[in-house]
Amino acid sequence: MTDPADLAAIRTALTAAGSAPQVAKVVSPQAAHTVSADGSTAVAQVQYEVTASQLNPDSLDALKSAVSSAGQSGLDVQVGGAAFSSSSSKSGSSDLIGISVALVILAVTFGSLLSAGLPLLSAVAGVLTAIAGVLSLTGVVSISSTAQSLALMIGLAVGIDYALFIVSRHRSELARGTDPQESAALAVGTAGSAVVFAGLTVVIAMAGLSVVGIPYLTVMGLSAAAAVLIAVLVATTLLPALLGFAGHRLAPRPGSRARRRELVAARADSKPANAGERWFRLVTRRPLLTVLACLIGLGALAWPVHSMRLALPDNGTAPAGSSQRLAYDQVSKEFGPGFNGPLLVLADTSRAADPTAAAQRIAGALRALPDVSAVGRPTLNPATHSALIQVIPASAPSDQATRNLVDAVRADEGTLRQQTGASISVTGSTAVDVDVSAKLNSALIPFAAVVVGLSLLLLLLVFRSIVVPLKAAAGFLLSIAATLGAMVGVFQFGHFSNLIGVDRAGPVSSFLPIILLAVLFGLAMDYEVFLVSRMREAYARTRQPLAAVHSGARHSARVVTAAALIMISVFAAFLGTDSQMLKQIAFALAVGVLGRVRDPDDLCPGRARALPPRRLVAAAPTGPAAAEPRHRGRAAPAPPRLRRNSGPGAEPGGERDAAGSLT
Repeated sequence: MTDPADLAAIRTALTAAGSAPQVAKVVSPQAAHTVSADGSTAVAQVQYEVTASQLNPDSLDALKSAVSSAGQSGLDVQVGGAAFSSSSSKSGSSDLIGISVALVILAVTFGSLLSAGLPLLSAVAGVLTAIAGVLSLTGVVSISSTAQSLALMIGLAVGIDYALFIVSRHRSELARGTDPQESAALAVGTAGSAVVFAGLTVVIAMAGLSVVGIPYLTVMGLSAAAAVLIAVLVATTLLPALLGFAGHRLAPRPGSRARRRELVAARADSKPANAGERWFRLVTRRPLLTVLACLIGLGALAWPVHSMRLALPDNGTAPAGSSQRLAYDQVSKEFGPGFNGPLLVLADTSRAADPTAAAQRIAGALRALPDVSAVGRPTLNPATHSALIQVIPASAPSDQATRNLVDAVRADEGTLRQQTGASISVTGSTAVDVDVSAKLNSALIPFAAVVVGLSLLLLLLVFRSIVVPLKAAAGFLLSIAATLGAMVGVFQFGHFSNLIGVDRAGPVSSFLPIILLAVLFGLAMDYEVFLVSRMREAYARTRQPLAAVHSGARHSARVVTAAALIMISVFAAFLGTDSQMLKQIAFALAVGVLGRVRDPDDLCPGRARALPPRRLVAAAPTGPAAAEPRHRGRAAPAPPRLRRNSGPGAEPGGERDAAGSLT
């Protein structure tokens, strides 16, 4: 800061910065007194005429280009600050990676590229419609890039999964000789009804984020809810039309592996038909031991939750090598970590006898507070009878000590008003982040109570049982705790963080627990509904609960496993984003789907009430899901025999009963 050539380069760069888009004022290092003690580092302040959320996507890039002339003169110039907190996150090719992995899984599951392509086609159509709809509202409401990425992530995951279940059921019916039109109708009436139920729970949960009262979170929730709703509509409208166009081409070819799997699954004997049924037979043989093992494993994962520290991400956890991260680290080194997040104390001196003396006394009181590194000279504005005082904390913006300092300043407001006649308030990006985190923390328990209560009510209506909803709610809470524990271990403690591109540990995002509660609540019943809907069909036919559980696994376990792998892959693909918040959300959702607990009551033999009631199974005269026999209190009549199948692919000697199985 003493070399004439360097000073000239700095002045030229600051002049160019003043003409950048949306810039209101540029404060030089000399005017702001932000020159390091050795004169090697200086910080200039760029003030925008709009808030950070209202910045145009290219405004920050234009600022970087404007000051690049100083870098060409041999100076090290980095641009950072609070404005980058709302800048667009670059997800790169995350969506393409997720789609590619999903295509591989679908191709392995179906053994057919045509069958694998239909779920992807419908899901992409749905998510493109959703994103286009969200973007069309940007002229009315501010929609962050994180909200768009969350809608893309969830819409793509559930869109593929919902289509997968319907296509899988359609292919099963085609393999049994059902006409394509009838098969598509039965698939939508059975698997499609489960899709509608599961999708509506996700929509309700995501829309429930609006009750927290934070606009940023409300936009995220409504955007994701819209994406899921469109995914459900596409799966029940566009997808059946595509199935009709495909016709018999979706049927497994005679002699193919997929064909043999369908025929084995349609057997009426008591032998395990596939690995899914063998696994279910194993865990139902010792259900209490299985549940105990799950409890121990998830409990171990959940243990770090007691050390969880919540805060909003700052530039200290930005990607290594980024401009804002380099600026943050350099400022922390030369001026202290608190300089990256100064507090602004606004004093109302309209009732003070001497405004100047009152402002000076307030500044002196602020210097005496713990964790204060420096207090700037009060800037008085006689026209508004106010004074602005900048307070530099000694700790980083996301540290608990900074949060304590904000509370301490506010706690002294009454005393200072009595002593000076002036009232004070604390603002600035750091104080706003502290307030948002505090509001999220206070809303976490009530929101969790609402979510758990809603899940209990829905499960009570669906299962008509008290024990089942209580067990499901306990499993849901345990899976949430395990997911948050894994989050603490990776992002806060830094365990294996380098594997997902996190080079610096930091607090868990304050938004994450509430988002996780909403999303996993909606997804918690998806796979269970798809599994037990097939169990219910078998139970309506045989009235044997344990055999029905095994039958549901026989027909659905492979598809449910593929659906879970697809959802995990789509979420994990977004770990490559440069947004710390989006990276945490993607990791949490992937782990949450992976570690979700199966309802223990579904694995206990002899408990008929664990199976879903009649309304989850579409009753059709010739369909695979016969209505529940209305013979309560006595044995159900034997299933009626129907004529021999004569459709394409029908096996000789096979007769279809009213529930669609081959006997």
